[in-house]
Amino acid sequence: MESLRIIDTWPVTTAAAAVVRADGTVLGTHGPTGHRFPLASVTKPLAAYAALVAYEEGAVELDEPAGPEGSTVRHLLAHTSGLAFDEHRVTAPPGERRLYSNAGFEVLGEHIAKASGIPFGEYLRQAVLEPLAMESTTLDGSPARDGVSTVDDLVRFAAEVQAPRLLDPRTVLEAQSVVHPGLKGVLPGYGHQNPNDWGLGFEIRDSKSPHWTGGSSSPATFGHFGQSGTFLWIDPVAGAACVALTDRAFGPWAAEAWTPFTDAVLAELG
Repeated sequence: MESLRIIDTWPVTTAAAAVVRADGTVLGTHGPTGHRFPLASVTKPLAAYAALVAYEEGAVELDEPAGPEGSTVRHLLAHTSGLAFDEHRVTAPPGERRLYSNAGFEVLGEHIAKASGIPFGEYLRQAVLEPLAMESTTLDGSPARDGVSTVDDLVRFAAEVQAPRLLDPRTVLEAQSVVHPGLKGVLPGYGHQNPNDWGLGFEIRDSKSPHWTGGSSSPATFGHFGQSGTFLWIDPVAGAACVALTDRAFGPWAAEAWTPFTDAVLAELG
């Protein structure tokens, strides 16, 4: 895909990108797709997928208590537990506001580790990484932000999410559907959004503006971006997913570059 060559114009030292269909067909790649990049918050969809495997295996229930009083596994996945951004401090009652929270994902990881008897990084490896042959992906640290991976590995994950084999498709559909509709909140890097829609570990585009996906991205688009200059989006209407990883922290450069890039990819997909 010619559109992927746009990453050569980005003000970064190293970048790689790919587009993949639901059946695993890779439509195009560009850059060093085997290079390992820190994912930052693109770690969260991987962690969420492992949490959903734990749910389907019966290790946890989505509506069992987890985190602050009144909060559940579902609240933690949907950033509605009331926990602060980066502190294990309660700032709102559960379900009242969309408070994007790294702390919430750390509590989620601890909860699953306790329920399963397996450290969360190892649980992720057994539940998701190993079955998908994501051999270059590791999580040593926070399930909110400490994943390291490659474009090649994330292509496998993006194909899985589009056509699930590890989970019941109904579970993945729930994960990409709005949890606690109508809540306001801040989308990091893009300001206040009303509503600030989110699924179970996946951010949902809907009508958010400004946004890190394309102007032509469908409202059903979901995924995540990371402060390390990384993103993964899945557009069910386009029938494809796109991964882009870089070695430059998110900033104005990314806000300017990512939207026209995505629009070019979608235009080439037709």
